[in-house]
Amino acid sequence: MDQSLLETMRVVALPTKTNFRGISVREVALFKGEYGWAEFSPFLEYGFEESAPWLMCAIEAATKPRPKLYRNSVKVNGTIPALNDHAGIERIVDSFPGVNTFKVKVGENLSEDIARLARIKSLRPQARLRIDVNGSWSVQEAITNLRAIYENIGPLEYVEQPCETVEELRELKEKLKIDFMIAGDEVLRKSTDPFSIDLKGAIDVLMLKVQPLGGIARAHTLAEHHKLPVVVSSALESAVGINYGLQLAASFPEMNFDCGLGTGSLLTSDVAALPIVNGEIEITDVEPDFSGYEVAPNRFDWWKNRVMKTAELL
Repeated sequence: MDQSLLETMRVVALPTKTNFRGISVREVALFKGEYGWAEFSPFLEYGFEESAPWLMCAIEAATKPRPKLYRNSVKVNGTIPALNDHAGIERIVDSFPGVNTFKVKVGENLSEDIARLARIKSLRPQARLRIDVNGSWSVQEAITNLRAIYENIGPLEYVEQPCETVEELRELKEKLKIDFMIAGDEVLRKSTDPFSIDLKGAIDVLMLKVQPLGGIARAHTLAEHHKLPVVVSSALESAVGINYGLQLAASFPEMNFDCGLGTGSLLTSDVAALPIVNGEIEITDVEPDFSGYEVAPNRFDWWKNRVMKTAELL
């Protein structure tokens, strides 16, 4: 990693509106290169090896020209954390104006999951619903739970990562008699070699996240390799990272799914505004405002060490 790029690093801490994925404050490192600001924000528990694609993405965003874009804005889904508070769910749904698709975190308690989905359906009756299980179900649990959700809620647009492994997902598709599409997330981005895994018969939709997959160019290479429909989602980035995800989504000639890039609505504060207007976010040149968000010197040093150690693996 070029030293001049490292010298531009700023680190910010952005509070979230709710506990999301165990996170109440999202720390991200930002760099500025020839082509603008870039983000490096692997979750704090990730080791250097797992963080390496995230740094590849940041370097690409800062130093490489943008790809051809086929649209200026991207339709997004709303993201609903595993909340059980009806008023809290309503507030989050309202923070996604004009959105017609909601991705709902599930997997811890079936009755609470069904109640959460029913609440969202009552608030936005015409919206499509997706669920994200983060690979937490066994095959049998997935069969039981998906049947219960179908009976109580109706069909879903797709189920994201209901089981952990490719083998389990393939078995689930063989045994599940309900016509659910399955989207794969962790099965791709947590693979030591995402090009070598065989996804045939296991998933129907490929989830692309620009940082964990190593940038826009590598995400396209993976999509071409696996030859599946794609949807683009976020990793709870700041506006800088989200804007790069929007560019990934807009760099595909066709995007038939609303993308999970509206997660800025889950942050209390951000370094820039990327408003959702009529269910879409416009791609822009993000110039971050750091005032009040920068971390203490010891956290900056932690991130600088993390970047340098991760860069040694590239």
